[in-house]
Amino acid sequence: MWKELFNIFKTGSLLDEAFKRSYEMLNITRDMFLESKKSLREKDVNQIEIDIYDKDIEVNKYEREVRRNVFNHLTVSGCEEIYSSLVLISIIIDIERIGDYTKNVLELAVNHPPKLNGGVFEDDLQKVEAALEDTFNRVPEQFENSDVQDAKNLLKEYRWVNQICTQHANDYVKEVDKSISSSDAVALALYFRYLKRINSHLRNIATSVVNPFDQIGFTHKMNKKKKENN
Repeated sequence: MWKELFNIFKTGSLLDEAFKRSYEMLNITRDMFLESKKSLREKDVNQIEIDIYDKDIEVNKYEREVRRNVFNHLTVSGCEEIYSSLVLISIIIDIERIGDYTKNVLELAVNHPPKLNGGVFEDDLQKVEAALEDTFNRVPEQFENSDVQDAKNLLKEYRWVNQICTQHANDYVKEVDKSISSSDAVALALYFRYLKRINSHLRNIATSVVNPFDQIGFTHKMNKKKKENN
């Protein structure tokens, strides 16, 4: 289904423009995430090379533009491309939410100037961050090139990420790691939570490449009553 949908997007229509803008939004949110993570985890001062808030405004502006183009396209073309339009609208909601959670990571960095260390769970935190960076790199390519197989592979490879994030967020709340300060524990619990949400929205986008519209946000082996990012 995605290949047929992708062919519609490449017709030079307003829907095509909306699709291209969505791809740009994905790349912007990837840059936002990488810079926010660097500020929180690699620097002792909360300096950042891009203005996250300006980028978030840009993402929000693009979201409105995509909605407008989709609506105008449907007004002209009628009902035959409703399916592809609904898929695109679903995707941009996830992209916008990624931008919001990336802002949350930056706010952590601003309020926690020393670089944040994961304590006894540092190794797991680095694995989660690496998984998200890889996902951020692969999802836009899956999205642009209708790479169904890589989307399936990614969904399978990183099925563990959300579980680890939930587990360790709770571990910090339970004071499992006695070696860190309360400030670090709060920041780390929140950071794991934000990483989980970012990952969930990226996976939703990957499922849009693989699944029909009614199953976007679900993986094949899940109980269909339970959405993955809950």
